[in-house]
Amino acid sequence: METYVTEILFGGFLALMLLGAPITVSLAGAAMAAFLILEKNPIAFVQIAFTSVGSFPLMALPAFVLAGAMMEAAGISKRLVDIAETLAGPITGGLGAATVLACLFFGAISGSGPATTAAVGMLMIPAMTKRKYERPYASAVTAASGGLGIIIPPSIPMVIFGISAMGIAPSAESIAKFGQFETLSIPKLFMAGVVPGLLMASGLLAANYIISRKRGYRGLTENWSFGEIGQAVRRGVWSVLAPVIILGGIYTGLFTPTESAIIAIFYTLFVGVFLHRELKFDAILKSLRTTTWITGRVLMILFAATVFGRLLVEQRIPAEVAGALLSLTDNMYLIWTIVIVFLLFVGMFMETLAAIMILVPVLMPVMYTLGADPTHVGIVVICALSVGFMTPPLGENLFVASGIGGASVEQIVGRVYPFVLASTFAIFVIAFVPTLSLWLPRLLGY
Repeated sequence: METYVTEILFGGFLALMLLGAPITVSLAGAAMAAFLILEKNPIAFVQIAFTSVGSFPLMALPAFVLAGAMMEAAGISKRLVDIAETLAGPITGGLGAATVLACLFFGAISGSGPATTAAVGMLMIPAMTKRKYERPYASAVTAASGGLGIIIPPSIPMVIFGISAMGIAPSAESIAKFGQFETLSIPKLFMAGVVPGLLMASGLLAANYIISRKRGYRGLTENWSFGEIGQAVRRGVWSVLAPVIILGGIYTGLFTPTESAIIAIFYTLFVGVFLHRELKFDAILKSLRTTTWITGRVLMILFAATVFGRLLVEQRIPAEVAGALLSLTDNMYLIWTIVIVFLLFVGMFMETLAAIMILVPVLMPVMYTLGADPTHVGIVVICALSVGFMTPPLGENLFVASGIGGASVEQIVGRVYPFVLASTFAIFVIAFVPTLSLWLPRLLGY
């Protein structure tokens, strides 16, 4: 019977997905079917699922979600958008560029793609349409930029990747061939995401400039006004300090990512209540409800994906995949190309966190066999899956931008593909040049 476990796992998962079952039900149903076929005690299923949420770093998940939700209610996101608009100034397609910059800033707070799209989109899509931007294009540039939310640290997918990958060690053969691998940690992943995030943002800015020049979308002003920039920065100084405090504390070792998330909550409460005076009790309750819903959904996926992944490892599926890939080629560039194309495809159909939890047990042994740094692998995986936020049929950011801007998803999809191409090019650069990801962590001694 054990020879059929792989078919039951993947066949059951795909069948349930095609029937329209939620990702959690699909994963859990396929895993439970495999458990029964293997005649395992079903109680072990529950034990594995329960222990999957017992890690200290996972506590950062609800805390970052809550911090991001409250920062929007506290007026922090609006002030970040104002700063981005003044920095864009006379640049062709200035409001589109400001949208990319605003998502970059807000991504350093929220850690979520859809949250970034919603927070920035509510301000920028109406502003762009008033300046004669085509409504589907305004929605498309916002949906594309929202994906930066999971690349710029702190990032919820980085936390999940770190938790998933830390339990996977390189084989003795890999260590004998390449020496001891560098350690993987969530702070190191956060640091490694900075330069790739800026590179991904640069690709989106370049695409926006080319399209805006072709369509005649002009800048916001004739020239940069340093007075307006200074005024916007003064109004938003407490907003800018939020990511500085959060990331600065992590990078200097003052506190862990989990502790930084709690500090972000208290910082937001202080700024929103006492300085901006915009954070009301009703908004705090709404933020708590949002956090409960998002965290509960993620933890349910984590329950099921952990059991699914454990069965994959027990059946030696990652080793078989590694052997199959290496039998085709051992060229690192070709392997990266296969992996990136596969991740882009998966991102079209599967939620980012679920994809990470399912694919990490399969992917990491392959990359260890080739001598790849685990931190670099994590950054490439997250960058590639971030494109899934703007590609149908899943494309969460597309639906968020459509709901805010009023354009249909089909119209937005027709305008978003230049940004998909720009992001894909940036991903290949990040994959082929590991130094882009590893330079900052090494500079800071990690």
